[in-house]
Amino acid sequence: MTSRTCLSIILAAGEGTRMKSTMPKVLHQIAGLAMVAHVARTAEAAGADGVALVVGHGGDQVKAAAERFAPGAKVFVQTERLGTAHAVLAARQAIASGHDDLLVMFGDTPLVEAESLALARQKLADGAAVVVIGFRPPNAAGYGRLIEKDGRLVAIREDKDCTDEERKIGFCNAGLMAVAGKHALDLLDKVGNANAKGEYYLTDIVEIADRAGLAVIATEASFESVLGINNRAELAEAEAIWQKRQRRQAMLEGATLIAPETVHFSHDTEIGADVLVEPNVWFGPGVKIADGATIHAFSHLEGTNVGPRAEVGPFARLRPGADLHEKAKVGNFCEVKKATVEKGAKVNHLTYIGDARVGAGANIGAGTITCNYDGYSKFFTDIGAGAFIGSNSSLVAPIVIGDGAYVASGSVITEEIPADALAFGRARQKTLPGKGKELRERFASAAAAKKAGAK
Repeated sequence: MTSRTCLSIILAAGEGTRMKSTMPKVLHQIAGLAMVAHVARTAEAAGADGVALVVGHGGDQVKAAAERFAPGAKVFVQTERLGTAHAVLAARQAIASGHDDLLVMFGDTPLVEAESLALARQKLADGAAVVVIGFRPPNAAGYGRLIEKDGRLVAIREDKDCTDEERKIGFCNAGLMAVAGKHALDLLDKVGNANAKGEYYLTDIVEIADRAGLAVIATEASFESVLGINNRAELAEAEAIWQKRQRRQAMLEGATLIAPETVHFSHDTEIGADVLVEPNVWFGPGVKIADGATIHAFSHLEGTNVGPRAEVGPFARLRPGADLHEKAKVGNFCEVKKATVEKGAKVNHLTYIGDARVGAGANIGAGTITCNYDGYSKFFTDIGAGAFIGSNSSLVAPIVIGDGAYVASGSVITEEIPADALAFGRARQKTLPGKGKELRERFASAAAAKKAGAK
């Protein structure tokens, strides 16, 4: 089947009305990725070498969201909402280009699996003209039934049009369909609009193909994989299903998730083998965790690389551009942004490292910050290998701290420190005996006077 060409038509014209949103429905996200992009990615995984997006409101935004996985997607606008067959025919030009297989997908059905689409395509390769993907819901009420006879699919009957006997059928229409390219336009052009709404239904091609003696069959997908999203409650349900799938996959590939239900992945999270993830960890987009790393509880990571056997958290935040090398450590209540923490370096407690390099084996004391922003521009801090930065130090960028340098606790460092030097950047302590008692008495007297005046 690898030599067969495939066009995926993604119907993405739905508005955000039922989502209570001004944003097109298919742009709402699951795992940080728009639903339509999930669908485009699945089409690509199923072997689609062309994508046609049928859009309405917000077409440019929809195209931009899908382009990552369908860079050559062609956009077609459905100016009137006259049913699914009418929507597919909006992409007539793409259909006419001569692909062997045609996949009809929906931009609001983000959980569909590539295996289901690949199976439908295989049935086309075996000689079917139309393949309908069906499913078995817990309760079939309200769904169109797939009417089969002698192994052939002969009709799709809407629930309201079913006989009592047909309503007993549990095999239902998921809306997803594969059509042989050589028959597609002929079948679509024969769809009438005899229904009460004056709409053209894609499901009608089943009976049209059957009457023409063409092979029409149904395949089955899981109930969860064909869920359509119409509101934010269903969006949350789909998110939960997606997360459950990814957690299981991560564990099957060798990661340990102590409390999997509390770990959140993004669509592109990469987790290596022998990684340990403690409870309540959030992986935003762009995170790669190498083999053997440990992510402690209540950590938040995005746009981050965590190297082999590195350690993060608990209660750490790694922002975009954070790059931890092998055996590096970023500990509790620390934040790292656009900074490299080299092999074996430690940023252990209550620290902010931004726009910086922390050299191999360096130690950053508690409460240290890189002062990287002056309100207008960001500046770089370079901390050499083996440097020791004492607790509660402020490193005012741009600045270079040499290899093996030592910064005394409580220092404000504004000038370059050579390798192996010791730097103090704090005022000399002065002690005045009895002055503390005098200050307390003065402050107490002032407070009493203010209180008496208020009366």
